[in-house]
Amino acid sequence: MKSVGYLKTLGSVVAMVVACNVYAQASDAQTGATATAAENVKAGKRANHELGRKVRGALTKTQGLDVSNISVRARAGAVTLTGTVPDQRQIDSAGEAAKGVAGVKSVSNKLTVMQQ
Repeated sequence: MKSVGYLKTLGSVVAMVVACNVYAQASDAQTGATATAAENVKAGKRANHELGRKVRGALTKTQGLDVSNISVRARAGAVTLTGTVPDQRQIDSAGEAAKGVAGVKSVSNKLTVMQQ
């Protein structure tokens, strides 16, 4: 009779240990998924920043282009140019320079002409 009580107690302890172990593994898996998602977001932001930097560099190297009032925003290969330039020729020149950068999929040229 004592052995039956002993086996019941042992069975309860084993069940509790297994349940705790399964819970711990599930929590680790969720934490890993969250960390991976956060790393992906950071990598995307880093890539956007790098592409924007490359486009700004290309604009700076473009002859006859006043980049002092041009802002560049990059997101997943789509580049948006905003700001003002002295004439229409510079708007076209900035758009072409941005399109020529590796990694640029599209350019939204929202530059406007403003006499300085």
